[in-house]
Amino acid sequence: MLENIIEVLLLSAIQGVSEFLPISSSAHLILVSSLYEFKSSSLLIDISLHLGSLFAILYYFRMDLLDVKNNKRLLSLIVVGSIPLIIFGYVLYSTGIIYELRNVKIIAWTTLIFGIILYIADRNRFDKKISSNLNFQSILFISVFQILSLIPGVSRAGITITAARILKFNRLDSSKISFLLSIPALSGASFLGLKNIFYQSVEFNYLVLIAIFTSFVFSFVTVKFFLIYINKFSMNVFVAYRIIIALILFSVIY
Repeated sequence: MLENIIEVLLLSAIQGVSEFLPISSSAHLILVSSLYEFKSSSLLIDISLHLGSLFAILYYFRMDLLDVKNNKRLLSLIVVGSIPLIIFGYVLYSTGIIYELRNVKIIAWTTLIFGIILYIADRNRFDKKISSNLNFQSILFISVFQILSLIPGVSRAGITITAARILKFNRLDSSKISFLLSIPALSGASFLGLKNIFYQSVEFNYLVLIAIFTSFVFSFVTVKFFLIYINKFSMNVFVAYRIIIALILFSVIY
């Protein structure tokens, strides 16, 4: 019992922290799972972890989401910007191609390459803001980049922040765009998982509640402090982290 709880706590920490940082949650979950075979890992636990992150981001941006009257345009753009990812994600998922991409060699290269691209995009100081500069063209540009996040190691947060920085949005608003786009992404991932549950015999237990709650906590804390951090500092620490992880993986692979 204690071992199962510890495993769920570890998975929750990985999901909650890496989901919203530009370091790729899917890559970390795949790598950790390949190093250690979690006895508690299952489809239901995976869905629970994503739900915890979804609830956290919904709660954090609850005022913006509930104030539909004043944020109707922003919310509409977020929905539009999520459509390409949902379509391509469903195609890759239903065809099984998504599973072919889940290997360490791909993760190593994408971690390195897109970390460097993030560094280049983040070098200059820009001042575009969501309130005055986010439009259909810019959200479409970001949404095309977001499709790449279906490849493990790219990082959905990382690639959307990169795209927003290329468009000259400031770091804080680039991160907010990324977080808002995570809502439909997490909702889609959870829906696909719940859809599969209907075809399997699953057992709802206490680990599910622990996974949802702890993932919520880790996700909420990560979002809160990342926005504080990024308002003062660059993305360099995350770029350095990605390069180190990539080099470690290269040493193992080659």
